[in-house]
Amino acid sequence: MRVSLFITCLADQLFPEVGMATVRLLRHLGVQVDFPEGQTCCGQAMWNSGFHAEAKALARTHLAAFADSECIVAPSGSCAGMVRGHYAELFREEPALLERARQVAARTYELSEFLVEVLGVEDLGAAYRGRAVYHNGCHMARVLGVTEPPLRLLRRGRGLELAEMARQDLCCGFGGTFSIKQPEISVAMADEKIEHLHATGADLLVGTDAACLMQ
Repeated sequence: MRVSLFITCLADQLFPEVGMATVRLLRHLGVQVDFPEGQTCCGQAMWNSGFHAEAKALARTHLAAFADSECIVAPSGSCAGMVRGHYAELFREEPALLERARQVAARTYELSEFLVEVLGVEDLGAAYRGRAVYHNGCHMARVLGVTEPPLRLLRRGRGLELAEMARQDLCCGFGGTFSIKQPEISVAMADEKIEHLHATGADLLVGTDAACLMQ
């Protein structure tokens, strides 16, 4: 199988090790990986801020970059959610691009989702001795509808004790531009999330979006 890596703005600019680790992992599992160099931002920040014309311009670039990709994998539920959840709405009045958007969306997966539901892999041979808790990002759960794959991978980790956090449904408060426009509310939401995290006694927080972990 051949996969095209859909890297995110945050991974590209702030967490390049995430992209590199994704490539190493996929290759370890026997997957061929390419990187369409024409890709750029998926347009989510513009979409969330109401700048739909600007988001559409970026979406056009994305569709062109991944037009020939057999399978598209992103280490981000949020960005994969933008493509799968909102591109069709962006191009609802442009039939040709709407069809292409649907085709690209159908081939787009968040990393853990791809591992578990496409490759059928749950045991990665990973080991971590300690207590961990998982944060389920809003876009991952509510836009993609993906909740179980990360947990199934974590449960197979050697030596890992997976704790449950109260109010798992609560947003971390990042919300892209929300954290910039409403910083006081954003910080209050993060504080509440951190209280629930500390209550678990976990020494490791695991998430599928760099944005949530950065917050």
